[in-house]
Amino acid sequence: MPGGTMGRILLAVSSHDVLGDTGQPTGYSVSEAAHPYRVFVDAGYEVDFVSVRGGLPPAVVFDGEENDPEVQAYLADETIQAALAATPPASEVSAEGYDAIFYAGGHGAMWDFPDSPDLARLAMDIYAAGGIVSAVCHGPAALVNLRLPDGRYLVEGKRVSSFTNEEEDSLGLVHVMPFLLEDRLKERGGLHGKSGNFVAHTSTDDRVITGQNPPSAAIVAELVVRELKNTAS
Repeated sequence: MPGGTMGRILLAVSSHDVLGDTGQPTGYSVSEAAHPYRVFVDAGYEVDFVSVRGGLPPAVVFDGEENDPEVQAYLADETIQAALAATPPASEVSAEGYDAIFYAGGHGAMWDFPDSPDLARLAMDIYAAGGIVSAVCHGPAALVNLRLPDGRYLVEGKRVSSFTNEEEDSLGLVHVMPFLLEDRLKERGGLHGKSGNFVAHTSTDDRVITGQNPPSAAIVAELVVRELKNTAS
């Protein structure tokens, strides 16, 4: 296992800041980074941020999350905010030494995660070295074009979860999205599992760990930590 026990985890966030043709701002979901970050750090892992384009990534705090203690702590942490302000672009990051990559959600991911060759390289290099590829909500958009060395899609035949068609419809964003994430994962051969709208749901299959929505974020991180520790023991 690269890095061994108490190693390093790469937390990837979107650089995309406009919600389709609506003109509304978007970006990465703060809660979907804040909760996993705390789980990873509390478990003894070092967490590094990376974004598609580098620099300060656009951040979104959804209604009701501004009073979330974990979100507040994340936004108030000067070390975290300094790291975010200077995120390296994925093109300048090596996968060497990372035990896992975690793709935070937020609608921005739908536009820049799928077609970033550098994010793809990071995930597949980590996976090839025995590490974990994980994502939550819209973060699994990073997985839809990932291919194994034999050409098969990474998600083919694997249990996966993501933001669902029903959840997208509940937000009135079905026709704003460049594609529907649930449908695309199924098209790639993923065995998509889900719960009701905004009910936590996760899937774990052969070092690919995914979650459905914001309530799933911390659970995905806990599953990553458990898998890493089981592998290291």
